[in-house]
Amino acid sequence: MSELTLIRHGQAQTGAKDEDSYDKLSDLGHEQANWLGAHFRHSHGYDLVISGAMTRQIQTAQSLKLTAPHRQDARINEMDYFGLADSLLKTHNVPWPTSEAEFTSHLPQILNAWRTGEIVDGLETYEAFCERIIGAVTDAVQQNGRVLLVTSTGVIATLATLALDLNIHKKSNLFMSVAHTSVHKFTLKGNVLHLSQFGGTPHLDYPDRLFAKTFA
Repeated sequence: MSELTLIRHGQAQTGAKDEDSYDKLSDLGHEQANWLGAHFRHSHGYDLVISGAMTRQIQTAQSLKLTAPHRQDARINEMDYFGLADSLLKTHNVPWPTSEAEFTSHLPQILNAWRTGEIVDGLETYEAFCERIIGAVTDAVQQNGRVLLVTSTGVIATLATLALDLNIHKKSNLFMSVAHTSVHKFTLKGNVLHLSQFGGTPHLDYPDRLFAKTFA
């Protein structure tokens, strides 16, 4: 049995409508990662940090300030949410959400259209996304020592969905429940993925840091 720890990146540029505008940590995002790194230095030892190749993922790994080597693996990059949202607009005439309530109903529509292949040509398929992230996790557990993966909500929620065999509605609920810099643990027993921890925020669970527990 091999265990992996995954964390979501810190808060990025909330309210952005394209990937380039979104893909950079906010000041709070850096602070969230700093706090988590301090927690890890006092309670956990990691031998290798692997982040995705997106700016917010790399910046989070750097802001942890761990001494372990840091590598990048683009296979744990986020799903193309912005491309999928544009696809949903083009194929189903579903407009972009303008509030948290609209996003809550918008997300399962995106995930369902993606999973059933109702997307415009040129976007990564759901099957290809699952294949690449499972490949990254499988390779990561082959590394020596304890490995920390710095990734994004879609990767974490999809791995949890695969481990728990959830439907789209429940996957959407998971997606909405992944806080910035939250901690998640998975184990591989043979080729079977298991979820052993979801959504831990030990570095934010203090009265003076509750404001910093962000999701969007």
